[in-house]
Amino acid sequence: MKVMPDTNVIISAILFPDSIPAKVLEDIVYNHTPVLCSHIIEELHNIFERKFRDKVYVLENFLLKFPYELIYTPILIDPTKYPYISDIEDLPILVSAILGDVDIIVTGDKEFTKVEIEKPEILTPREFLERYSSKS
Repeated sequence: MKVMPDTNVIISAILFPDSIPAKVLEDIVYNHTPVLCSHIIEELHNIFERKFRDKVYVLENFLLKFPYELIYTPILIDPTKYPYISDIEDLPILVSAILGDVDIIVTGDKEFTKVEIEKPEILTPREFLERYSSKS
Protein backbone atom coordinates (compact mmCIF):
# COMPACT_ATOMS: atom_id res chain seq x y z
CA MET A 1 0.00 0.00 0.00
CA LYS A 2 1.07 3.56 -0.65
CA VAL A 3 1.13 5.47 2.64
CA MET A 4 1.68 9.22 3.09
CA PRO A 5 2.65 10.44 6.56
CA ASP A 6 1.54 14.02 7.18
CA THR A 7 3.99 16.73 8.21
CA ASN A 8 3.04 16.50 11.91
CA VAL A 9 3.70 12.75 11.98
CA ILE A 10 7.16 13.20 10.46
CA ILE A 11 8.07 16.02 12.84
CA SER A 12 6.96 14.00 15.87
CA ALA A 13 8.89 10.96 14.65
CA ILE A 14 12.06 13.01 14.12
CA LEU A 15 11.89 14.83 17.46
CA PHE A 16 10.66 11.86 19.50
CA PRO A 17 12.28 8.66 18.16
CA ASP A 18 10.43 6.38 20.61
CA SER A 19 6.98 7.79 19.81
CA ILE A 20 4.02 6.21 18.05
CA PRO A 21 4.67 8.38 14.94
CA ALA A 22 8.24 7.00 14.83
CA LYS A 23 6.85 3.46 14.95
CA VAL A 24 4.46 4.40 12.14
CA LEU A 25 7.31 5.60 9.91
CA GLU A 26 9.29 2.46 10.62
CA ASP A 27 6.30 0.29 9.75
CA ILE A 28 5.65 2.27 6.56
CA VAL A 29 9.26 1.84 5.42
CA TYR A 30 9.37 -1.90 6.05
CA ASN A 31 5.86 -2.93 5.04
CA HIS A 32 4.45 -0.35 2.62
CA THR A 33 5.44 2.21 0.00
CA PRO A 34 6.25 5.54 1.69
CA VAL A 35 5.02 8.59 -0.21
CA LEU A 36 5.76 12.27 0.35
CA CYS A 37 4.59 15.23 -1.68
CA SER A 38 6.55 18.34 -2.53
CA HIS A 39 4.23 20.37 -0.28
CA ILE A 40 5.08 18.25 2.78
CA ILE A 41 8.82 18.59 2.12
CA GLU A 42 8.48 22.36 1.77
CA GLU A 43 6.36 22.52 4.92
CA LEU A 44 8.93 20.47 6.85
CA HIS A 45 11.73 22.82 5.83
CA ASN A 46 9.70 25.90 6.76
CA ILE A 47 8.74 24.55 10.18
CA PHE A 48 12.25 23.38 11.03
CA GLU A 49 13.74 26.71 9.92
CA ARG A 50 11.22 28.58 12.06
CA LYS A 51 10.88 26.40 15.16
CA PHE A 52 13.76 23.92 15.26
CA ARG A 53 16.61 25.79 13.58
CA ASP A 54 19.22 23.84 15.53
CA LYS A 55 17.75 20.55 14.24
CA VAL A 56 17.59 21.30 10.49
CA TYR A 57 20.48 18.88 9.97
CA VAL A 58 18.34 16.12 11.54
CA LEU A 59 15.57 16.82 9.02
CA GLU A 60 18.10 16.79 6.17
CA ASN A 61 19.47 13.44 7.37
CA PHE A 62 15.95 12.07 7.60
CA LEU A 63 15.06 13.16 4.05
CA LEU A 64 18.29 11.72 2.67
CA LYS A 65 17.75 8.33 4.31
CA PHE A 66 13.95 7.93 4.26
CA PRO A 67 13.07 6.02 1.08
CA TYR A 68 9.99 7.60 -0.47
CA GLU A 69 8.11 8.08 -3.69
CA LEU A 70 7.77 11.78 -4.46
CA ILE A 71 4.51 13.29 -5.71
CA TYR A 72 4.52 16.80 -7.10
CA THR A 73 1.95 19.08 -5.44
CA PRO A 74 0.23 21.36 -7.95
CA ILE A 75 0.51 25.07 -7.25
CA LEU A 76 -2.93 25.88 -8.68
CA ILE A 77 -5.70 23.88 -7.02
CA ASP A 78 -9.43 24.35 -7.55
CA PRO A 79 -10.96 23.44 -4.15
CA THR A 80 -14.35 22.79 -5.76
CA LYS A 81 -12.92 19.71 -7.50
CA TYR A 82 -11.93 17.96 -4.27
CA PRO A 83 -13.60 16.84 -1.03
CA TYR A 84 -14.20 19.63 1.49
CA ILE A 85 -11.48 20.09 4.08
CA SER A 86 -12.01 22.68 6.82
CA ASP A 87 -8.34 23.68 6.99
CA ILE A 88 -7.52 24.94 3.49
CA GLU A 89 -3.80 24.65 4.38
CA ASP A 90 -4.22 20.85 4.25
CA LEU A 91 -5.80 20.84 0.78
CA PRO A 92 -2.46 20.54 -1.09
CA ILE A 93 -1.65 17.37 0.86
CA LEU A 94 -5.07 15.87 0.20
CA VAL A 95 -4.88 16.74 -3.51
CA SER A 96 -1.37 15.29 -3.79
CA ALA A 97 -2.53 12.06 -2.17
CA ILE A 98 -5.51 11.80 -4.52
CA LEU A 99 -3.43 12.54 -7.63
CA GLY A 100 -0.71 10.13 -6.48
CA ASP A 101 -3.22 7.33 -5.83
CA VAL A 102 -2.17 7.08 -2.17
CA ASP A 103 -4.03 4.46 -0.15
CA ILE A 104 -3.60 5.97 3.33
CA ILE A 105 -2.73 9.34 4.83
CA VAL A 106 -1.49 9.13 8.42
CA THR A 107 -2.02 12.37 10.33
CA GLY A 108 -2.36 13.73 13.83
CA ASP A 109 -4.48 16.59 12.51
CA LYS A 110 -8.01 16.10 13.85
CA GLU A 111 -9.54 18.34 11.16
CA PHE A 112 -7.95 16.20 8.46
CA THR A 113 -9.56 13.05 9.85
CA LYS A 114 -13.02 14.63 9.35
CA VAL A 115 -12.67 14.64 5.54
CA GLU A 116 -15.31 12.45 3.95
CA ILE A 117 -13.51 10.38 1.34
CA GLU A 118 -13.11 6.68 0.57
CA LYS A 119 -9.59 6.86 -0.80
CA PRO A 120 -7.20 7.74 0.58
CA GLU A 121 -8.18 6.40 3.97
CA ILE A 122 -7.26 8.98 6.62
CA LEU A 123 -6.00 7.57 9.91
CA THR A 124 -4.32 8.76 13.09
CA PRO A 125 -0.93 7.18 13.85
CA ARG A 126 -2.49 4.95 16.50
CA GLU A 127 -5.28 3.81 14.12
CA PHE A 128 -2.71 3.03 11.45
CA LEU A 129 -0.68 0.85 13.81
CA GLU A 130 -3.79 -0.94 15.07
CA ARG A 131 -5.07 -1.70 11.56
CA TYR A 132 -1.99 -2.16 9.41
CA SER A 133 1.14 -2.75 11.46
CA SER A 134 2.70 -6.15 11.11
CA LYS A 135 3.61 -5.94 14.83
CA SER A 136 0.11 -5.31 16.18
